[in-house]
Amino acid sequence: MPRFRNLSSHEVRQKSSPMDLVTDADEAAERMIADGLRQAFPDAVVIGEEAAERDPSLLNTLADAELAFLIDPVDGTKNFASGLPLFGVMVAAVVRGEVVAGWIHDPIGHDTAIAVRGEGAWIEQAGGRIDLRVASSVPVQEMAGCASWHYMRDPMRSVVAANLAGFGAAASYRCAAHEYRMAAAGHCHFLVYAKLMPWDHAAGWLLHREAGGYSARFDGSPYGPTFHEGGLICAPDAESWRRIRETLFEPA
Repeated sequence: MPRFRNLSSHEVRQKSSPMDLVTDADEAAERMIADGLRQAFPDAVVIGEEAAERDPSLLNTLADAELAFLIDPVDGTKNFASGLPLFGVMVAAVVRGEVVAGWIHDPIGHDTAIAVRGEGAWIEQAGGRIDLRVASSVPVQEMAGCASWHYMRDPMRSVVAANLAGFGAAASYRCAAHEYRMAAAGHCHFLVYAKLMPWDHAAGWLLHREAGGYSARFDGSPYGPTFHEGGLICAPDAESWRRIRETLFEPA
């Protein structure tokens, strides 16, 4: 947080595109979180986004690890680097390829959304615990949600961008951490993602699921943290998922 709105130009670097940034804050936060997890769980595999950027083979250990942690130290780095207070810290616990717990911390709001497999989803804050529940189903034309269509490839990109007009509202906050929190709390109806890097989605996917939501990849298959492609749609329930998918991918 001392680096928020206090970054020098040399402390911000581009990775794959102008939208894909890393800062000194990302790297320092990841080191701190990873060191703490290794102290608490010496036998666990710890995979941070920035470490995996340097060594992609780390992801090969995820499926078989008895316990692994996925770290996104600053989700929404573009917002962070732009001085926008919309970013978060995401951590997921994975056991033999299954997501069993997730945490999404809001450093600005000083609270943490938590999900434990089979035990629900909630926000821990100074005033206590607030249980999370996804929104009720509504007709597609009344649905509001978030869609990261800009990461799709054509022709899918053009079709989806045009078809978003069929929903009540669609936006992208450049921050999966807050988008997942919004959906799990019932503040929007759907989420659509193309890229599936595990640190971006494992914690949020479980948060949404434990809040009563339904999700699947674009082809209807279940999500898992070892999948890096195939897209993801999160919805209030299976029927809403079907209607969202039909609306998104219907040819013009």
